[in-house]
Amino acid sequence: MNISEAIRTRRSIGKVTQGDIPVSQIEQILEAGTWAPNHRMTEPWRFFVLRGEGRKVLGEALADVALASAADPASPEAAAAAESARTKPMRAPVVITVAVTPKDHEKVIELEEYGAVFAAIQNMLLEAHGLGLGAIWRTGAPTYHSKMNEHFGLGSKDKVLGFIYLGEPVEGQQLQGKRKSFEELTVWIDEEGSVAGK
Repeated sequence: MNISEAIRTRRSIGKVTQGDIPVSQIEQILEAGTWAPNHRMTEPWRFFVLRGEGRKVLGEALADVALASAADPASPEAAAAAESARTKPMRAPVVITVAVTPKDHEKVIELEEYGAVFAAIQNMLLEAHGLGLGAIWRTGAPTYHSKMNEHFGLGSKDKVLGFIYLGEPVEGQQLQGKRKSFEELTVWIDEEGSVAGK
């Protein structure tokens, strides 16, 4: 498929089988991430590929975050929430944790480092789609919790920005895409002081 088709037909696919994904395809997806634009060539992305028992690293991180966030960590409700969180990474055979490690330099703007990693994630999702794989970028409040950094050995300035769940898509999913027209969200400015139409 060409680039335009890939952009328009990619969907977030959460239902995947537990079939193995070849290492060569995972590596292809990772490399696609490294070709994202990044100011000053800082390459601020870091990837953690979780497979098999390795997915338990994320499960334990999510469980710890659930307990730390509970009003009463010793309550049965907190224990149940932690156990539920612990099983989430098992929904796909491969989970790629993506993090940003901003460079400490006076000319590097930290926000731009985040932007570069978000661009890397989009590259990875498109590459997975091109390979015929199902992928979804999962985030949420636990993603950014300090305990997540602890489990992945990240520094205090680093940040996990999401998890790409990856697998062979389950057949029969109806995945329709819908977006507002760009015309509703675009202003054309052709002359100084003019914010009119095209």
